[in-house]
Amino acid sequence: MSEFKNVTVIKKANVYFEGKVISRTVLFDDGSKKTLGFMMPGEYTFDTAAKEIMEIMDGNLDIKLPGSDNWQTINGGESFEIPANSQFSVNIKTAVDYCCSYID
Repeated sequence: MSEFKNVTVIKKANVYFEGKVISRTVLFDDGSKKTLGFMMPGEYTFDTAAKEIMEIMDGNLDIKLPGSDNWQTINGGESFEIPANSQFSVNIKTAVDYCCSYID
């Protein structure tokens, strides 16, 4: 899906890691939520409360999933899942454009 229709966008940006990771929240009529964001090169660790599906639209990164000591490479056009109530790390190799879906 390349666009969303009939949504509400929260104007205030979510800014992390001194502005190197920025996203906007998109709310849907069915109560679901996504964020559209951009990450600059660097290594970041995130905590998540809800299950997430992260779709990488452009760029590439390495990810260390919860419970793993190994890094996995993810490229534009690929996605990955993060379980609820967990922590994961990313090492952004090139600027990354992403869409994150939150699953209740």
